[in-house]
Amino acid sequence: MATKTNTQGNKTNTNFAKGIQSEWKKIVWPTKEQAIKYCVSVVIISILVALIVFGLDSIIHFLLGLIVR
Repeated sequence: MATKTNTQGNKTNTNFAKGIQSEWKKIVWPTKEQAIKYCVSVVIISILVALIVFGLDSIIHFLLGLIVR
């Protein structure tokens, strides 16, 4: 990654680092309970999407089997 330099040398990099630190302090991390709820939600939705894709694939496979016969 290219760094921007100016006549002040490393001042730009220092300001960048300070900006990162100030933004890092603004992050609100989820609680343990929230993280567990989010993980369970992702797993359930992933399973549902997989079942939908499997069902559609099975239907298409069956219909193509009828057409190709």
